Amino acid sequence: MDWKKLWKKLLFPPRWLLIALSAVSAAALIFVFLNGLEQTIPAYIVYVLAFYTLSVVCVYLSVVLPSLFKNARHRVYANPFGERYLTDAQYRARISLFSSLCINLIYVGINVLSFVLYRSMWFICLAVYYSILAVMRFLLSRYAHKKGFGTDHFGELRRTILCSGILLTVNFALSGAVLMMLYQNKGYEYHGVLIYVMAAYTFYTTAHAVAGLVKYRRYNSPVMTMSKVISLSAALVSMLSLETAMFSQFGQNMDADSKWLMIVLTGAGVSFCVVVMSAYMIIKSVNEIKSLKGEQNGKQK
Repeated sequence: MDWKKLWKKLLFPPRWLLIALSAVSAAALIFVFLNGLEQTIPAYIVYVLAFYTLSVVCVYLSVVLPSLFKNARHRVYANPFGERYLTDAQYRARISLFSSLCINLIYVGINVLSFVLYRSMWFICLAVYYSILAVMRFLLSRYAHKKGFGTDHFGELRRTILCSGILLTVNFALSGAVLMMLYQNKGYEYHGVLIYVMAAYTFYTTAHAVAGLVKYRRYNSPVMTMSKVISLSAALVSMLSLETAMFSQFGQNMDADSKWLMIVLTGAGVSFCVVVMSAYMIIKSVNEIKSLKGEQNGKQK
């Protein structure tokens, strides 16, 4: 027997068989869990089949995905818009600002409509929060559209000071949301698999915001940096929202005092981070403005 060919067939089954195995494994697992058969012999057979299916799917993806990614990348680069988006950091930052602004405005509209329908101040609090984010992103997007990045350092510093001051007001909306979480049991609820999707998305946006903040600092553009500070602040608030959703989904056996303490500590931590980032951007921008004015006065003399 040729063991090498056998292993190859086991690890790389035909595509139709891979699809069939995935469907059968998923259906069998659902049947086992819905009927409480987790500790039975048929269940262990299903577990083995599911493990094998997952293994060959991962092997298949490890072979197929790189080539798919490479082909997709070539297609993107062949498109003028895609090529510019991937190679021009300033253009990418403008697109990111504009798209974030549009998303924030949609959230504002949804929460205002929800308030009209349900008459809950929770939605007003969220609408105020997203309105603040929208105002800051509008100011930065408008500036970037008019002057771009890196052309007027003094102007960018002034716009950064303005947006940093506005960012401080996020704490009012955040405080209102935390108080409602504590005393009115408000918060987010994601049912079923959606809770895991939102958790993955929240952690991704947080990591992406941190990486973006570090990455865009090298362009020496206060407006670009400020846009990433706003994104990081929004991601931190999303972490607080995810925490309340986790309590709703998995915290039924957790005592109320522990939930209360966790929400208070997380809310205080997020608020502290927002204040520190805002204060840092203001102080840094003010000092740079003073330095630029000193240089200008020195040249005039």
